[in-house]
Amino acid sequence: MPIIQSVDRALQILDLFDDYNKELKITEISLRLGLHKSTVHSLLKTLQLHGYIEQDEHGLYKLGMKLLEKGQLMLRGLDIREVANVYLSRLSEETGQTVHLVIRDGSEGVYIDKVEGSKAAIRYSWIGRRVPLHSSAVGKILAAYMPVNEREKLLENYQYSIHTSHTINNADDFGIELQQVIERGVAYDREENEIGVRCIAAPIYDHSGRVIAAISLSTLITTVNDEELEALLLRLSETSKYISTGLGYRP
Repeated sequence: MPIIQSVDRALQILDLFDDYNKELKITEISLRLGLHKSTVHSLLKTLQLHGYIEQDEHGLYKLGMKLLEKGQLMLRGLDIREVANVYLSRLSEETGQTVHLVIRDGSEGVYIDKVEGSKAAIRYSWIGRRVPLHSSAVGKILAAYMPVNEREKLLENYQYSIHTSHTINNADDFGIELQQVIERGVAYDREENEIGVRCIAAPIYDHSGRVIAAISLSTLITTVNDEELEALLLRLSETSKYISTGLGYRP
Protein backbone atom coordinates (compact mmCIF):
# COMPACT_ATOMS: atom_id res chain seq x y z
CA MET A 1 0.00 0.00 0.00
CA PRO A 2 1.50 3.37 -1.01
CA ILE A 3 2.30 5.88 1.76
CA ILE A 4 1.15 9.47 1.35
CA GLN A 5 4.35 11.37 2.00
CA SER A 6 2.81 14.60 3.29
CA VAL A 7 0.66 12.72 5.81
CA ASP A 8 3.64 10.64 6.90
CA ARG A 9 5.73 13.76 7.45
CA ALA A 10 2.96 15.50 9.40
CA LEU A 11 2.68 12.50 11.72
CA GLN A 12 6.44 12.46 12.15
CA ILE A 13 6.24 16.06 13.34
CA LEU A 14 3.64 15.15 15.94
CA ASP A 15 5.83 12.25 17.12
CA LEU A 16 8.70 14.63 17.88
CA PHE A 17 6.82 16.05 20.85
CA ASP A 18 7.17 14.17 24.15
CA ASP A 19 7.83 14.74 27.86
CA TYR A 20 11.28 16.12 27.05
CA ASN A 21 10.27 18.14 24.00
CA LYS A 22 7.04 19.95 24.77
CA GLU A 23 7.98 22.93 22.60
CA LEU A 24 10.12 23.00 19.46
CA LYS A 25 11.48 25.62 17.07
CA ILE A 26 10.93 25.20 13.37
CA THR A 27 14.70 24.88 12.90
CA GLU A 28 14.78 21.96 15.39
CA ILE A 29 11.93 20.20 13.61
CA SER A 30 13.58 20.75 10.24
CA LEU A 31 16.92 19.40 11.49
CA ARG A 32 15.45 16.30 13.17
CA LEU A 33 13.36 15.32 10.16
CA GLY A 34 15.96 16.28 7.58
CA LEU A 35 13.48 18.49 5.74
CA HIS A 36 13.80 22.00 4.34
CA LYS A 37 12.35 24.73 6.56
CA SER A 38 9.87 25.78 3.89
CA THR A 39 8.47 22.23 3.72
CA VAL A 40 8.23 22.03 7.51
CA HIS A 41 6.59 25.43 7.65
CA SER A 42 3.85 24.33 5.24
CA LEU A 43 3.22 21.15 7.23
CA LEU A 44 3.08 23.08 10.51
CA LYS A 45 0.64 25.61 9.11
CA THR A 46 -1.64 22.82 7.90
CA LEU A 47 -1.54 21.10 11.31
CA GLN A 48 -2.09 24.46 12.99
CA LEU A 49 -5.10 25.18 10.78
CA HIS A 50 -6.77 21.99 12.05
CA GLY A 51 -5.82 22.52 15.69
CA TYR A 52 -3.23 19.75 16.01
CA ILE A 53 -0.33 22.19 16.44
CA GLU A 54 -0.20 25.55 18.22
CA GLN A 55 2.37 28.35 18.07
CA ASP A 56 3.09 30.68 20.97
CA GLU A 57 4.16 34.33 20.93
CA HIS A 58 7.83 33.32 20.85
CA GLY A 59 7.38 31.26 17.70
CA LEU A 60 7.66 27.92 19.48
CA TYR A 61 5.42 25.08 18.35
CA LYS A 62 3.57 22.69 20.67
CA LEU A 63 0.82 20.11 20.42
CA GLY A 64 -2.68 21.51 19.94
CA MET A 65 -5.86 20.93 21.92
CA LYS A 66 -7.43 18.95 19.07
CA LEU A 67 -5.17 16.03 20.01
CA LEU A 68 -6.51 16.11 23.56
CA GLU A 69 -10.05 16.20 22.23
CA LYS A 70 -9.47 13.17 19.99
CA GLY A 71 -7.64 11.34 22.76
CA GLN A 72 -10.51 11.80 25.17
CA LEU A 73 -12.95 10.65 22.50
CA MET A 74 -10.93 7.46 22.05
CA LEU A 75 -10.71 6.85 25.79
CA ARG A 76 -14.46 7.28 26.24
CA GLY A 77 -14.93 4.61 23.61
CA LEU A 78 -12.90 2.08 25.58
CA ASP A 79 -15.39 -0.19 27.32
CA ILE A 80 -13.47 -2.07 30.00
CA ARG A 81 -15.77 -5.08 29.66
CA GLU A 82 -15.23 -5.21 25.92
CA VAL A 83 -11.45 -4.95 26.31
CA ALA A 84 -11.28 -7.45 29.18
CA ASN A 85 -13.72 -10.13 28.06
CA VAL A 86 -11.54 -11.77 25.44
CA TYR A 87 -8.73 -12.15 27.98
CA LEU A 88 -11.05 -13.34 30.73
CA SER A 89 -12.53 -15.93 28.38
CA ARG A 90 -9.09 -17.13 27.36
CA LEU A 91 -7.94 -17.43 30.98
CA SER A 92 -11.09 -19.32 31.96
CA GLU A 93 -10.79 -21.66 29.00
CA GLU A 94 -7.13 -22.40 29.68
CA THR A 95 -7.52 -22.94 33.43
CA GLY A 96 -11.07 -24.24 33.66
CA GLN A 97 -11.71 -21.82 36.52
CA THR A 98 -14.26 -19.04 36.92
CA VAL A 99 -12.93 -15.50 36.44
CA HIS A 100 -14.48 -12.15 37.32
CA LEU A 101 -14.09 -8.47 36.49
CA VAL A 102 -14.95 -6.17 39.39
CA ILE A 103 -15.11 -2.41 39.99
CA ARG A 104 -15.57 -0.49 43.22
CA ASP A 105 -18.81 1.24 44.11
CA GLY A 106 -18.42 2.97 47.46
CA SER A 107 -17.39 0.47 50.11
CA GLU A 108 -18.13 -2.59 47.98
CA GLY A 109 -16.95 -4.30 44.85
CA VAL A 110 -19.41 -5.03 42.04
CA TYR A 111 -19.09 -7.88 39.53
CA ILE A 112 -19.44 -6.39 36.05
CA ASP A 113 -18.39 -9.49 34.09
CA LYS A 114 -17.96 -13.20 34.71
CA VAL A 115 -16.79 -16.18 32.70
CA GLU A 116 -17.75 -19.56 34.13
CA GLY A 117 -15.00 -22.18 34.09
CA SER A 118 -15.58 -25.72 32.86
CA LYS A 119 -14.02 -27.19 36.01
CA ALA A 120 -15.68 -24.78 38.41
CA ALA A 121 -18.27 -25.97 40.87
CA ILE A 122 -18.68 -22.46 42.31
CA ARG A 123 -22.05 -20.85 41.62
CA TYR A 124 -22.20 -18.12 44.25
CA SER A 125 -21.31 -15.20 41.93
CA TRP A 126 -23.25 -13.31 39.30
CA ILE A 127 -22.93 -10.06 37.37
CA GLY A 128 -24.18 -7.25 39.59
CA ARG A 129 -23.38 -9.05 42.82
CA ARG A 130 -21.68 -6.93 45.47
CA VAL A 131 -18.77 -8.14 47.59
CA PRO A 132 -17.12 -6.63 50.69
CA LEU A 133 -13.74 -4.96 50.40
CA HIS A 134 -12.24 -6.61 53.48
CA SER A 135 -13.07 -10.25 52.78
CA SER A 136 -12.70 -10.57 49.00
CA ALA A 137 -9.53 -10.67 46.94
CA VAL A 138 -10.91 -8.14 44.44
CA GLY A 139 -12.07 -5.88 47.26
CA LYS A 140 -8.59 -5.86 48.76
CA ILE A 141 -7.10 -4.85 45.40
CA LEU A 142 -9.60 -2.04 44.95
CA ALA A 143 -9.04 -0.74 48.48
CA ALA A 144 -5.25 -1.10 48.45
CA TYR A 145 -4.77 1.05 45.37
CA MET A 146 -7.08 3.89 46.40
CA PRO A 147 -5.46 7.24 47.26
CA VAL A 148 -4.57 6.96 50.96
CA ASN A 149 -6.66 9.90 52.18
CA GLU A 150 -9.65 8.69 50.17
CA ARG A 151 -9.30 5.18 51.55
CA GLU A 152 -8.96 6.40 55.14
CA LYS A 153 -12.14 8.43 54.80
CA LEU A 154 -13.98 5.48 53.24
CA LEU A 155 -12.94 3.11 56.03
CA GLU A 156 -13.74 5.45 58.95
CA ASN A 157 -17.11 3.82 59.58
CA TYR A 158 -16.53 0.61 57.69
CA GLN A 159 -18.27 -2.49 59.01
CA TYR A 160 -16.05 -5.57 59.15
CA SER A 161 -18.78 -8.16 58.79
CA ILE A 162 -17.65 -11.69 59.62
CA HIS A 163 -18.45 -14.40 57.09
CA THR A 164 -16.17 -17.22 58.23
CA SER A 165 -13.59 -17.86 60.93
CA HIS A 166 -10.92 -16.61 58.48
CA THR A 167 -12.49 -13.18 57.85
CA ILE A 168 -10.48 -10.06 58.73
CA ASN A 169 -12.55 -8.32 61.40
CA ASN A 170 -10.74 -5.10 62.33
CA ALA A 171 -9.07 -2.03 60.80
CA ASP A 172 -5.53 -2.83 62.00
CA ASP A 173 -5.44 -6.26 60.40
CA PHE A 174 -7.02 -4.91 57.25
CA GLY A 175 -4.38 -2.19 57.04
CA ILE A 176 -1.61 -4.80 57.31
CA GLU A 177 -3.31 -6.90 54.64
CA LEU A 178 -3.57 -3.94 52.24
CA GLN A 179 0.11 -3.15 52.68
CA GLN A 180 0.94 -6.73 51.76
CA VAL A 181 -1.31 -6.46 48.70
CA ILE A 182 0.63 -3.43 47.50
CA GLU A 183 3.97 -5.16 48.12
CA ARG A 184 2.89 -8.32 46.28
CA GLY A 185 0.78 -6.69 43.58
CA VAL A 186 -1.87 -9.39 44.08
CA ALA A 187 -4.47 -10.29 46.69
CA TYR A 188 -5.87 -13.44 48.26
CA ASP A 189 -9.22 -14.45 49.70
CA ARG A 190 -8.35 -17.41 51.93
CA GLU A 191 -11.80 -18.81 52.68
CA GLU A 192 -12.77 -15.40 54.04
CA ASN A 193 -16.11 -15.22 52.27
CA GLU A 194 -17.00 -18.90 51.98
CA ILE A 195 -15.44 -21.99 53.52
CA GLY A 196 -13.74 -24.13 50.90
CA VAL A 197 -13.37 -21.28 48.39
CA ARG A 198 -10.14 -19.42 47.70
CA CYS A 199 -9.76 -16.52 45.30
CA ILE A 200 -6.83 -14.59 43.88
CA ALA A 201 -6.99 -11.13 42.31
CA ALA A 202 -4.84 -8.66 40.37
CA PRO A 203 -5.28 -4.96 39.51
CA ILE A 204 -6.37 -3.42 36.22
CA TYR A 205 -4.78 -0.05 35.35
CA ASP A 206 -6.13 2.58 32.98
CA HIS A 207 -4.17 4.89 30.68
CA SER A 208 -3.36 7.27 33.54
CA GLY A 209 -1.89 4.57 35.77
CA ARG A 210 -4.93 4.47 38.07
CA VAL A 211 -6.33 1.13 39.24
CA ILE A 212 -9.92 1.11 38.02
CA ALA A 213 -10.84 -2.55 38.40
CA ALA A 214 -9.67 -5.96 39.51
CA ILE A 215 -9.86 -9.41 38.01
CA SER A 216 -10.12 -12.55 40.09
CA LEU A 217 -10.00 -16.30 39.73
CA SER A 218 -11.99 -18.52 42.12
CA THR A 219 -10.97 -22.03 43.14
CA LEU A 220 -12.07 -24.83 45.45
CA ILE A 221 -9.61 -26.05 48.06
CA THR A 222 -10.60 -29.63 47.27
CA THR A 223 -9.50 -29.33 43.64
CA VAL A 224 -6.66 -26.75 43.62
CA ASN A 225 -3.72 -27.09 46.00
CA ASP A 226 -1.28 -24.35 47.09
CA GLU A 227 1.22 -25.01 44.31
CA GLU A 228 -1.46 -25.01 41.65
CA LEU A 229 -2.92 -21.80 43.08
CA GLU A 230 0.40 -20.01 42.71
CA ALA A 231 0.67 -21.18 39.09
CA LEU A 232 -2.82 -19.80 38.46
CA LEU A 233 -1.76 -16.56 40.10
CA LEU A 234 0.98 -16.10 37.51
CA ARG A 235 -1.54 -16.61 34.71
CA LEU A 236 -3.92 -14.13 36.35
CA SER A 237 -1.22 -11.47 36.72
CA GLU A 238 -0.28 -11.92 33.08
CA THR A 239 -3.91 -11.49 32.05
CA SER A 240 -4.26 -8.31 34.13
CA LYS A 241 -1.28 -6.83 32.29
CA TYR A 242 -2.81 -7.62 28.90
CA ILE A 243 -6.07 -5.94 29.87
CA SER A 244 -4.30 -2.90 31.31
CA THR A 245 -2.28 -2.54 28.12
CA GLY A 246 -5.52 -2.74 26.14
CA LEU A 247 -6.82 0.20 28.18
CA GLY A 248 -3.78 2.30 27.31
CA TYR A 249 -1.63 1.65 30.40
CA ARG A 250 2.12 1.97 29.93
CA PRO A 251 4.24 1.23 33.03
